[in-house]
Amino acid sequence: MPAAARWFRVIALVEAVSWTALLVAMFLKWVLQVETPHEGGVPVVGPVHGVGFVVYLLSTVWAARVLRWRWWVALVGLAAGFPPFGTVVFERWVQRRGWLTPPAARASRTTAAAAQG
Repeated sequence: MPAAARWFRVIALVEAVSWTALLVAMFLKWVLQVETPHEGGVPVVGPVHGVGFVVYLLSTVWAARVLRWRWWVALVGLAAGFPPFGTVVFERWVQRRGWLTPPAARASRTTAAAAQG
């Protein structure tokens, strides 16, 4: 698996974990109204998630270029960063569809499938 694909998979998971942490922190702050100096952790988790989000977007662009994704796959990958856990859903989808494999491997699989069918 190319480095861009491995990096993308890790960052997609990290971004989802940071989303989870931010949702928990916001729940503590706004719903349970935790009155601590840390405001439920939002001032700490918020920036961590922000960095994770930007790194996810950059790793998506990197993976799209290196792995030669079609434009719409890259666009869906970028959009997947916005809803909670969208990065994990997208990562699993591109893994199943073979978009995380090198372009030459995808082409040979497609050629072999066409020859069989």
